[in-house]
Amino acid sequence: MTDDTLRGYRQSIDNIDAALVFLLAERFKVTQAVGRHKAVAGLPAADPGREEAQISRLRGLARDANLDPEFSEKFLRFIIDEVIRHHERLQGGE
Repeated sequence: MTDDTLRGYRQSIDNIDAALVFLLAERFKVTQAVGRHKAVAGLPAADPGREEAQISRLRGLARDANLDPEFSEKFLRFIIDEVIRHHERLQGGE
């Protein structure tokens, strides 16, 4: 590739993607700990009130950042669903 401008953009995208992977890894490390705590404490895997509050808060942040709130909600719901799945598995003794 000889287009230095495109190469520079792609390098930035690659760096951002790497940061996202590390952020998600850290988030899931913490949510796994939450899931273990919930399992020991006998708490439900899901907390719909917390989920809705988080989605509402992040939709506002998305609007402030000029990011499509619908996209941000879909992305967060995907993550929440995965966290709940982990929590349910932990409550099953796995």
